[in-house]
Amino acid sequence: MQTLFIIVLVGLCVMVLISLVRGIVAFMQSTKIDLETGESQDATEMQMKQNKAMFARIKYQALAIIVVGIILAISRAG
Repeated sequence: MQTLFIIVLVGLCVMVLISLVRGIVAFMQSTKIDLETGESQDATEMQMKQNKAMFARIKYQALAIIVVGIILAISRAG
């Protein structure tokens, strides 16, 4: 059972990394567009992508913390 949770934890860590990279790429693209155009718009498409990616990262991190808590509870009980 503990092995299953470790596999899930590794998967969640990968998802955190993917979300982080997507958010950083969206941030870099929106910054590049702002610098090239000289205009700063309120909520561009790239900024919305960045917000979605960072929110997804937070969700995956929270799930990973929950899984770590479950692993610790299982290891103390066993």
